[in-house]
Amino acid sequence: MKKISILMAAIFAAVYLQAQPLPQEVKMKQFIDELMSKMTLEEKIGQLNLPGAGDFTTGQTASTDIGKKIIEGKVGGLFNISTAAKIRSVQQVAVEKSRLKIPLIFGMDVIHGYKSVFPIPLGLSCSWDMELIEQSARIAAQEASADGICWTFSPMVDLSRDPRWGRIAEGGGEDPYLGGEIARAMVRGYQGNDLTANNTILACVKHFALYGASEAGRDYNTVDMSRHRMYNEYFLPYKAAVEEGAGSVMASFNEVDGIPATGNKWLMDDVLRKQWGFGGFIVTDYTGINEMIDHGMGDLQTVSALALEAGMDMDMVGEGFLTTLHKSVNEGKITTAQIDAACRRILEAKYKLGLFDDPYRYCDPQRAATEVYTDANRKIARQTAAESFVLLKNEGNILPLKKNAKIALVGPLADDRLNMCGTWTVAGEFEKAISVHDGIKMVTGKPENIIVAKGSNIVSDSLLETRIGMFGKATGWDSRPADVMIAEAVKAAEKSDVVIAVLGEASESSGESSSLTNIEIPQNQRDLMQALLNTGKPVVMVLLTGRPLALKWENDNVPAILNMWFGGSEAGAAVADVIFGDVVPSGKLTTSFPLNTGQIPIYYNHKNTGRPLADGQWFSKFRSNYLDVPNEPLYPFGYGLSYTTFTYSDISLSKNTIKPGENIEVKVKVSNTGKYDGKEVVQLYIRDMVGTTTRPVKELKKFEKVMIKKGETREITFKITEEDLKFYNYNLDFVAEPGDFKVFVGGNSRDVKEASFSLTK
Repeated sequence: MKKISILMAAIFAAVYLQAQPLPQEVKMKQFIDELMSKMTLEEKIGQLNLPGAGDFTTGQTASTDIGKKIIEGKVGGLFNISTAAKIRSVQQVAVEKSRLKIPLIFGMDVIHGYKSVFPIPLGLSCSWDMELIEQSARIAAQEASADGICWTFSPMVDLSRDPRWGRIAEGGGEDPYLGGEIARAMVRGYQGNDLTANNTILACVKHFALYGASEAGRDYNTVDMSRHRMYNEYFLPYKAAVEEGAGSVMASFNEVDGIPATGNKWLMDDVLRKQWGFGGFIVTDYTGINEMIDHGMGDLQTVSALALEAGMDMDMVGEGFLTTLHKSVNEGKITTAQIDAACRRILEAKYKLGLFDDPYRYCDPQRAATEVYTDANRKIARQTAAESFVLLKNEGNILPLKKNAKIALVGPLADDRLNMCGTWTVAGEFEKAISVHDGIKMVTGKPENIIVAKGSNIVSDSLLETRIGMFGKATGWDSRPADVMIAEAVKAAEKSDVVIAVLGEASESSGESSSLTNIEIPQNQRDLMQALLNTGKPVVMVLLTGRPLALKWENDNVPAILNMWFGGSEAGAAVADVIFGDVVPSGKLTTSFPLNTGQIPIYYNHKNTGRPLADGQWFSKFRSNYLDVPNEPLYPFGYGLSYTTFTYSDISLSKNTIKPGENIEVKVKVSNTGKYDGKEVVQLYIRDMVGTTTRPVKELKKFEKVMIKKGETREITFKITEEDLKFYNYNLDFVAEPGDFKVFVGGNSRDVKEASFSLTK
């Protein structure tokens, strides 16, 4: 009887457990185990292959070369294809004509918005508003997913301190902590809290690792740095994105410790997977495996095996995996277990996206018709752009302007729509973007008060203008002599109350493969500006740029400078909002602006030397300095003006000593002493005064963007814990060392109040 009772209990338990829903991870493992048991080695390798989409025609997909490969199970996903109809057509081939009917994953470079284009990431970072940044990624995900896309190659979180490198435009600036907070916000925005929802997409953190530190600011160039610096600075934004749950990571082009990242097992396996616990899949960058041949790592079979061994799961474009891995298995150079592991990670991503349940979940044409480039999304893009602009100078409070002013709108970018969005605007409709001219007409309602004159080309050499990216296409070369164009602009200025000169770079002069050796405004634009200044009329320079520029001449001569970066599809309207005071500027720089190109790299959180300059000194013989310019930048990290003014009280600490596990409250009162309500980014920095390794002179640890009404004082409180004091020591242990610290609070990294405290054992 007892045995029967035990048996019945076991049966009831089995029936009960079978009736309960399986935990998601267990259910996924069972599904993928069963699927992989049916797959041939060739089909597993096929999942690792990510070709570009080419030019598909809906309904004819199966007859293309890639279509045939999809049918044969030789493709795991495609990138750079959009619209719900096209993607449905391709997906239909995969799930109806291939043997195992495995759906494809579709990716695209949705970098700073989809159709509703937001500011370039560097500009977006200058908002210092994590909710706004997350919202921009959320809208990008909603729009992209409505058009069939379920995977974005973003966020790019490469730390960079060299504005010669064009891809600085795509990142969050020079600071590890701020870069990490932005990375978290972007991942949350893209992925939401449910990847199976049809309005979320898979994030891809790039470029792992150190890509922003390329020598001489030249794209794709060598990177060489200590592991101590990697862990304390350059790794932190990647790690933050992984901790936030990013589903995929992209390898960088550069070498790390002498081995290209694409084939670097220490980087991908030891650091990313084992130390940080990353469980998603890793994709190469465009032909990253093949490029290891030119790095000198071997032939295609050798470097493909090296990449798989390192932990690469998906091969973008190069087809090294597709064409060599089977041979390498037969020759014992790699194992089927390694291929299985990579294949499983790709299938897991597809499972998490819900593609096995419904491969067409992102292919609803009704969503594409109603959720893309909506008025609501454009309104948020406009707001976000205005928050990202940085007011660099406003002598005599020229800004804001009156809406009834007679304006000379001058410059090669004054009436240009095609440059508003900036680099990596893959899906944006440039012709629909709002130019500065459009925006001023819209906000003032007085088009008759605006006189437009081009004044100059972007650069003085038509060949150079065509050579750099889209210059020729974007702006159109004006063949008139320079003096004729300047004379026209001067005539417009003389008839006006104020001059708005819209100058800077074209959109594709920054971004990938857009490195420069000289980051000053081109001389022909300076000649135009000088002629405008000579009229005696007040001049406002509106600056389009994807990188920090060397603006010493402009700062010395131009009364007002507003840096709008590349503000996106609503940029022109947002500029007008700020220029006429409907929005009070609140952006703060996330990269230092040098005095000249020769100061590069320049960044606020540098180390001290054994021969530092005394505070306030420019030059002292046998000290670390230049003969011709000060060490300090023109505009420091965290800098940005407002139409109002903010004053800071001295810092108040809740205690002067803490032990492990305790914290200190840091309080400061910030008063709005000007005439406008405004937002201020209150920034807290720390300096570790004595360490077992040298420590930076300042490190950003906290910040808060707060609205303070005119005449109002707000008390801001930050909490410092032992965790905020930790760093990687010489042995790469993450420690907080007892000793003395300084804490700084202010509106930028230079102009701060300070106090001291200690950490004891």
